[in-house]
Amino acid sequence: MRERWFGATGRKVPEIVLEGTVDLEGALLLDDVSDVAAIHAAHHAGTPVVVRASTPEQVHAALSLGPVACVLVTDEALLALDLTEMTYG
Repeated sequence: MRERWFGATGRKVPEIVLEGTVDLEGALLLDDVSDVAAIHAAHHAGTPVVVRASTPEQVHAALSLGPVACVLVTDEALLALDLTEMTYG
C-alpha cells in the first residue's frame, strides 16, 4: 500500500482510501480536480487535499497532482489499481 503525507499533519495515509475508513478531519474534500487553484492554495497552507473519484481515470488524474494527499473511493475494486501501469504502460 502506497502512502502520502496528509498535508502538514505529520501523518501518512494510503493514497487510495475507501470512504469511511480513514479520519479526514480538517481536509479540503473535493469532488474532482477541476479547482486546481484551491488545491494548490490548500497545499501551501498545509491543509490536506482529498479528492473523490469513481473511475480509474479519476483516481489517476487526482494522484497525478502532487498536492493531493489521497483519493476517496466507494468501489473497493479501485483500491487495487496499478497506478504505475496506468502511468507508464
